[in-house]
Amino acid sequence: MIDSNKINNEEKNQLKMKVLILAGGFGTRLGEYTETIPKPMVSIGGKPIIWHIMKHYAKYDHTDFNIALGYKAEIIKEYFLKYRELNSNFCINLNNGLINFHENCLDDWSVNLVDTGLHTMTGGRVKRMQSYLDQGTFMLTYGDGISDINLDELLAFHRSHGKMVTITAVRPGARFGELELENNKILSFKEKPQLQEGWINGGFFVIEPEFLKMIEGDEIMLEREPLELASEVGELMAYKHNGFWQCMDTKRDRDRLEKMWLNGHLPWIK
Repeated sequence: MIDSNKINNEEKNQLKMKVLILAGGFGTRLGEYTETIPKPMVSIGGKPIIWHIMKHYAKYDHTDFNIALGYKAEIIKEYFLKYRELNSNFCINLNNGLINFHENCLDDWSVNLVDTGLHTMTGGRVKRMQSYLDQGTFMLTYGDGISDINLDELLAFHRSHGKMVTITAVRPGARFGELELENNKILSFKEKPQLQEGWINGGFFVIEPEFLKMIEGDEIMLEREPLELASEVGELMAYKHNGFWQCMDTKRDRDRLEKMWLNGHLPWIK
């Protein structure tokens, strides 16, 4: 494992890069929320999950965000248009509309918001964002998953192997408790054991621009042809993360994250 403590400040500056967040899906499994708002705007502790994701990247000084929008794009755009007002204290003169903010916005981020089409697939969204990525190495994640992954270590790992794509591999906990039964007697009860085999895609990619040539159009899913091809030609590497990771696919997932927030357990920020 790369020791992030040995990465000096100059190396960290070299590792800083653009962050692409895929935020255009329909989020159908969270229909209770996503009928009115896009999935990345579903809140945890009063803040949309996309804010939590961005806070994690910002903790490692990656603050150049490029957000690929689709479903209900206008709601995400409106949130960031009003970001300073929503996250600051201020005095407004109702006569002339002048606003005096009591403090500067603490989040010095650049946020590039691009509508990449309502029905565009994940690969197509990445391809449409190509012109905003400056032909350089970039980071990519989904707009519905948070983690305590050490991004310094992830980037150092990516630079160490020289391949096109690094994908973070995780082993999430099972969604349901595991019972061992004999007739009707419970011999063993294990609440949400971690899966010991079968790593899955946890998002949090690092990608070289050459990879974008493997994506042909809007109908291409990132997780199908492009990544499968990268694997076949030996250009796909896995960074194994054994720490905290949680997607927000269902209301149950969202409620779990909300409970963590209320208990002050925020491994993705602290």
